[in-house]
Amino acid sequence: MNRVALLKCCDYDVEKVERKIRDGFKILGGDEYVRSIIPQNSNILLKPNLLSIEKVGSPVVTNDIFFEGVIRVLKDYSSNIKFGDSPGFGDTRKAAEKCGLIKVANKYGVEFVPFKEEVHVTLDKAIRCSSWNVSKEAYESDVLITLPKMKTHAMAYFTGAIKNQFGCIVGTKKASWHTRMPEANNFSKMLLDLNSVLGTDYAIMDGIIAMQGNGPKNGDPYNMNSIIMGKSLSAVDSIAAYLMGYKDPLETPILKEVYDSKWGPVLIEDIKILGEELESMSVDDFELCRKGGNFYFVNPTVTNFLRGMIAPYPSLIKEKCIKCSRCVEVCPETPKAVLMKKDKKNEVWPEWDMKQCIRCFCCQELCPVGAIETRKTTLGKLLNGGDR
Repeated sequence: MNRVALLKCCDYDVEKVERKIRDGFKILGGDEYVRSIIPQNSNILLKPNLLSIEKVGSPVVTNDIFFEGVIRVLKDYSSNIKFGDSPGFGDTRKAAEKCGLIKVANKYGVEFVPFKEEVHVTLDKAIRCSSWNVSKEAYESDVLITLPKMKTHAMAYFTGAIKNQFGCIVGTKKASWHTRMPEANNFSKMLLDLNSVLGTDYAIMDGIIAMQGNGPKNGDPYNMNSIIMGKSLSAVDSIAAYLMGYKDPLETPILKEVYDSKWGPVLIEDIKILGEELESMSVDDFELCRKGGNFYFVNPTVTNFLRGMIAPYPSLIKEKCIKCSRCVEVCPETPKAVLMKKDKKNEVWPEWDMKQCIRCFCCQELCPVGAIETRKTTLGKLLNGGDR
């Protein structure tokens, strides 16, 4: 049975974080277990979540103290450690510097490698996507360890160990995948194939302070007080989703696709949880970004009709909007589904063409001030209940 360590850690104190991660490795099998992941002198690449340029301590990105705790432990097993990412918007180095990861890396001799070079690879027995251009640094690493942040996500419902590797697609190339895979189920299949291509080896999730609400960038911090570790990305994500409030993992598109494709363990009864008791760590007041099963559009001939009738849509909060037009910049559609237009008062605001919009929520994800949220149609509310 797939083993996952669920650890309680209530604050970002580097010695506490280090000790908890060591405890996690110990209860999972000790040095023998770690060496099954990290052979002697392996080249380790750490993949944090660097969604955008955020200040130190932001719940949007992998915390710098959490990052330091991980490095302290891994230095016992390899002296060849690097880290890298490719955010959805903005300069990678600036993002890594602003949130404190560069400072930590320099302290321990860990090299920063922004994902700029690509390598073309193919995947046999793909679920959905067999041809890939991915980060050369990520693909060629001996050991790829993902360090996701526990957060809500408008399209994927939540983002964790599986979703974090979307940053291994270089720069603006990510936008094309949203266009090719506008439905959440197909997008999720793509993410599974991506992780298979990369051979992601391990996950250590930062859930000490999670993000709830309008994630993955503009939600609110929530003290989840947890670290989750394991070889199985889907098992780690399933435990995280349960803690957040998805008691049935099949409520989320990624874990539903994992289950249907038999890609990895998903159901709680198929996962051996070591450390803390699951029920003692789960919460019932976490604000989910989305809930409900309308991420499937079975018949392609009625996809657009159904999307317009029941799918959530991006909605502008005018009092927050600074009219920066980033929503226009990041929209992957051609022609754009959102444009800056004048209203009756001659004021310029973002305006969406819902017939063109594929509901990828890139605009919501990357709005710098949280001025865009997801809303349900009236029919969507009736079918799935509530506003989320």
